[in-house]
Formats: sequence, C-alpha cells, structure tokens
Amino acid sequence: MLAQRIATALVLVALLLLTLWASSPWPFVGLTLLLISAAAWEWARLNGLPPKMSLVCGVLLAGAGLGLVLSARTANESHTLWLLAAAAWLIGGALVLRAGPKRWAQWPQGLRIAVGALLLVVAWWALAQARITGVNYLLSVLCIVWAADIAAYFGGRAFGRHKLAPSISPGKSWEGVVSGMLGVLALAAFWLMLDTRMAADSASVFTLLKQRFGLVLMTLAVLALAAMSVVGDLFESLIKRAVGAKDSSALLPGHGGVLDRVDALLPVLPCAMALTTW
Repeated sequence: MLAQRIATALVLVALLLLTLWASSPWPFVGLTLLLISAAAWEWARLNGLPPKMSLVCGVLLAGAGLGLVLSARTANESHTLWLLAAAAWLIGGALVLRAGPKRWAQWPQGLRIAVGALLLVVAWWALAQARITGVNYLLSVLCIVWAADIAAYFGGRAFGRHKLAPSISPGKSWEGVVSGMLGVLALAAFWLMLDTRMAADSASVFTLLKQRFGLVLMTLAVLALAAMSVVGDLFESLIKRAVGAKDSSALLPGHGGVLDRVDALLPVLPCAMALTTW
C-alpha cells in the first residue's frame, strides 16, 4: 500500500512539474482541467448519479472549463466571480457544516450536483488564473493548504484534545487547527523574506496581500485562508460521511480520489484570488 501510494505521488508530481515549469501556462491548465473533470465525475457518483450520467457530468465540466478559457477573461475581470465564490464558501459552508451529514442527504439531488459542479469549475478557473499570474504566486497559494494540513496533522497528534467536528471528521481537533494556522504564519514569514531575495516570475500571495493591506491585515487574511482550507476539508468529509464512503473514488491508487486531494483547495483558490484582485 505504501509503495503504491509513493508511486502514484511520484507520477503526479512529475506530471505537474513538467507542466508547471513549461514556458506556457496552458499545459498546466489542460492537465488540471482533466483532473478537475475527474473530480466532477467523483462528485456525481458520491451524490447518487449512475455511472454514465456521472461521466456526462465530468465531460460537461470540462466543456465549461474550455468555455472559460475561450472567454479570455483575466483574473481581475473575474473579480466578481471570486467575491461570489468566497461569500458562498463563507456563508454556505458554515450553514452546511452546521447542519451536518444527515441534512445534506435531504437536499434535492439536482441541487447537490449543481453546487458541486459550480464549486469545482470556479476553483479550477482560480487555479488556472493563479498559474497565469505566475508560478511563484500559484505555489504560494498551494503551500498555504499544504502547510496548514501538515502542521495540523502533527499538532493534532501531539496536542489534540478537543474535537473540532466529531460528527463529520472525528480525527480533527481545535489544537490541530491552531497548529495549522501557526504553520501558515511561519510559511508567510519565510516567503516574504524569500520574495525580497530572489527574482521570481511574480510576487507571492503573501507579498501581494502585504502590499495591498499592510502587515496586520495580511496576517488576518492569511489566517482566513488557512481557516478556509479546513472548511474545504470538512465539507468533503461531510459529503463522504453522508453517503458512507471512505474515499471519493479509487482513481489515484493509494490516495483515493481527486476530490480527496483537492478538497481544501476548493475554497482557498477563489478566496485568494478575491483578496489579491481587490
């Protein structure tokens, strides 16, 4: 199992690095659109659609992504979209998590499918625009999620006493959340220093936030992004618990499905774009 997990991770990292450092952003955009379309297929399956209709959902999302590409809208021109997505995650995410897994299953199936597809395509468009902005910017946003997750894991194991959401994800603790936020603050301090000492293709999300809002508000914004990564993680956990699934699929051997790997990014990407295109 561990060997399978490592092999899958190496293949994914190799593919992402090849596209990420290409001279054009479009190989990365195409690869990630393929992955997010697979996530849409997983979402449809989790919410009760039969195999063929789930596949149709994946294809339709790919078409929606291509439509956004052909529209040639820039990150700044999509600012209203980022704001709406951020508001949806802040308000809708809180309401869904408060209601719990049982209430999710009571939503009309069509509405559940539509909500997931919309969240996925907006997050992917934010990912694509982040890559177009620059590799340094994109990596800094992705690392917020990774740093929060890693620090929360170790902090939760070492200090976890108070459960965060036992009915949704029993393993998560408030101590883990605090550890994750501290990890992200440490990352922000490191990256701000790095931006002053290296010639990158773009400013990082931390530098942009500091330039726009100042150090104090930048710190609050970074903490908010770390918190949104927790919301995204809990949201997918709620969906899986509602349907009794351990993983979103078995597409990624040893890792589960695409949704299992990108859940925390779904709210963070549009929220980061909303803050930096203010």
